[in-house]
Amino acid sequence: MPTLSAVIITKNEAAHLAQCLQTLRWADEVVVFDSGSTDATCSIAAQYGARVEQSADWQGFGVQRQRAQAMARCDWVLMVDADERITPELQQSIQKTIQGPHCIGRMARLSWCFGGFIRHAGWYPDAIDRLYPKSAAHYNDALVHEKLQNPNGLPTQRLQGNMLHFTYDNMRHYLVKSAHYAELWAQARHSKGKTTSLAAAFVHGVGCFVRMYLLKAGFLDGRRGLLLALLSAHSTYVKYANLWLMSQPQRKTVDQLPQAKQP
Repeated sequence: MPTLSAVIITKNEAAHLAQCLQTLRWADEVVVFDSGSTDATCSIAAQYGARVEQSADWQGFGVQRQRAQAMARCDWVLMVDADERITPELQQSIQKTIQGPHCIGRMARLSWCFGGFIRHAGWYPDAIDRLYPKSAAHYNDALVHEKLQNPNGLPTQRLQGNMLHFTYDNMRHYLVKSAHYAELWAQARHSKGKTTSLAAAFVHGVGCFVRMYLLKAGFLDGRRGLLLALLSAHSTYVKYANLWLMSQPQRKTVDQLPQAKQP
């Protein structure tokens, strides 16, 4: 019988991990790969019977998922984040899928944000590929927004049920998390020689708002939809502004400062 490893990468996820693990008890094994938590993340994982591995050598989300996958011992991998939950319907669909031919399992992710589930604005269905045979697929090396690679051209199968995503705890969590992702995104682009301007950053920010709130009907999510569209526009602007800043002259060190002329 094919077996399944549920794999989670973590850092300081004590507030979310227990509820995530409760929805994964049916997996043949659960692997928690931690990148240096200073809270109770690892002890919570152990309490739920997960196999805990640690490495503080962070090289980005893509590499971290590659390392976590390498630690899985089963035939199939289900990649899950600590703030995600597997619903019973999705569980049944996953268990059925791994009994069949190799494929990439694509699931719909329904996100809870600012007090409610977001069903518009391009957030749902947020189709993501998270189920795959361990020997046939892997993640790329991206610092952030990593993608699952399918080098063998396996067919994609849409799974039934939702993966629930409790994405932001509060406004501070949103701002900190989005700023972190914006910096990683800008670093990745800058390393490839990409540049931009503040005018382009503004255009991308406005475009994000129009796309989410109007074209993708974010207004149907009410006040949450408006807030999310505004915040997303701001985050988009910050991404490109970060990239622009990286091309600007850097602060000089003391030994680089012009020396005063001797009298």
